[in-house]
Order: sequence, then structure tokens, then C-alpha cells
Amino acid sequence: MKVARLHAAEDIRVQDEPDPEVVRGDVLVRVTAVGLCGSDLHWYAEGGLGDAVVESPVVLGHEQAGVIADGPRGGERVAVDPAIPCLRCEFCFEGNHNLCSALRFSGHGETDGALRELMAWPGAYLHPLPDTISDAGGAMLEPLGVALHALDLSHLKLASTVAVVGCGPIGLFIVQLARAGGATRVIAVEPLQHRREAALRMGAHEAITPAESLARATYGMADVTFEVAGNDDGLAECMHLARAGSKLLMVGIPEGDATAFPASVARRKGLSFVVVRRMKEMYPRAIRLVQRGLADVETMVSATYALDDAADAFAAAIARTGLKVLVTPTEPVR
Repeated sequence: MKVARLHAAEDIRVQDEPDPEVVRGDVLVRVTAVGLCGSDLHWYAEGGLGDAVVESPVVLGHEQAGVIADGPRGGERVAVDPAIPCLRCEFCFEGNHNLCSALRFSGHGETDGALRELMAWPGAYLHPLPDTISDAGGAMLEPLGVALHALDLSHLKLASTVAVVGCGPIGLFIVQLARAGGATRVIAVEPLQHRREAALRMGAHEAITPAESLARATYGMADVTFEVAGNDDGLAECMHLARAGSKLLMVGIPEGDATAFPASVARRKGLSFVVVRRMKEMYPRAIRLVQRGLADVETMVSATYALDDAADAFAAAIARTGLKVLVTPTEPVR
């Protein structure tokens, strides 16, 4: 099979490798769609993510969909949950599988991800895709799940004002879910014009630049604030927007391994911080949201590349000229 393997920062090589070994409980999946996530971009551009670094060549990719290659479920289109919890640690017993102390995650550490033609994955983590969701849409269920987990943690109340700072794909999904969850005002803050336009299409009541936010009377307006920019400027903007006593959810992943914010503002407003770690078991709920028209996964993809062009795909994603960049290791079914 053909594989795109990251050897070091900005060193991704497409090569032929043996097909994966299928052990008991695993199912062979022909990968048809892989979205490039912000965390993948950190791995590619920096050779690591936070305190984790590339120690041996790894296959990236955790936003993934495909077709089961053989066996009783052969031909079934599926979305692939990238997280395999141990189901034995205290966090798993508490229902916090995303915090599992022995979690295996697609495209992280020693667990190869989806930028390859074939992957063997536990059948329990392969979610059937309805005919109404394409392969590309199936890959987008993972970032939608992260957004849904963030919204769960926010405990959003009806008729709230929500601010979303950073309108990449996860931020745009949060915009959609906040509207579906009963927010009566959604403020999207994003420096890139095409992403502000996307936020308006996806339900934001207003989409403004950080400078416009500071110039308008937006100070302390948001009942819930989502930081999805992954940088200190975005976090500072969240401080500006958050009302006193409110909750601020940190969803973005910063460069390096440090985050700074105006402590005096946080103290004065008495803000509660919640750090969002991936997601829990969100796929069935995410699929139902899409089926009922409450989340749009199909228009999130702005560019598609073949596996041979993986390096170009990463360059396009880093340039942020669109929304979601997709790689198709094999031909999608539809």
C-alpha cells in the first residue's frame, strides 16, 4: 500500500509499505478521506505537538473515513473514531475516555494514522455512514465531535450570547452548534475575511475582526466564550468579550507549549477556564446532527489532494486560504 509518513518537520515522504496486519478485533479499512487538522499542521511544521515530538517516522491523520475492505461488513462506508481507550484505567471507568491514561490515538506516537491507503482498526470504533453523508463529510465528523464536546462542557443556556474566537473548521462547527443549542446571539471573531464570510453563512449573527471587536461595544458581552484560535492574541480577545463570572473554553492548540493571557482581566472578571481535550463518544450524536440539518459537514472542505500530493496539501492547509483541506488516499465511494 501507499503511505505518507512524516520523518521530521516538513519532511513527509510518500512510499510503498506492506499492508497492515489485521489482528483479532481489527477490521481492514480502505481509507477514502482524511482531513488535515490544526494538530496535524503542528506536527508537520514543528515536528511535534506540545511536549510530544516525532521520535520515529509516523503516519499522520485522525479525521478519517473509509470503506471496510472485507469480512462480514465488507463494503460498508464508515467514519473512523481515531481514539482507542484502554477501558481499564480510572478515567475510562469514570466515562472520560478522552482522558484515558493509555489512549492510543490515530497519527500520534506509535499509532499510525490515516494518510495511507489501508488501515487496520478495531471494528467497535467504525461508525456506519448513512447514504446522506459523503466520505468527505464522514471525515468531518471528528472535528464536529470536538466542537460538540466543547459545547457540552460549556453548559450553554438558552438565549445566551456566545463568542467564537477563531473560525477554522472547529470554530465554524461551534458557531453552528451554538445556534442549534439556543444561543440568540453568536459573535464570530476572525481576522481572515473568507472565514468571517463562512461564519455568517453558518449562522453567526455577526462576524468581525479583532480590531472591530475592540472598537465596538463588545466588552463583557459573551455569556460563553470559545477560544479556537490557538494563540495568545485570540485568548486576549476572549478576555475582552467574556462577561464577568462567565466560562471561557480553550479549544485551540498553541504553537510551542505555553499560553499567556492578561491575568488582571481574568481575575477582575472572575472567569472560569475549561480546557477542551479532544472528545468523548460523539459519533452517533454528530451523525444525527448532520442528518437533521443542524450541522453542515459537506461544505467545510475547500480543497482536496491525492495522497501523492500530501506535502502540497499540508502547505495549502498552513496557508489557511480556505477552510478544510482533505486528502483522498483511495477513491471515495461518493
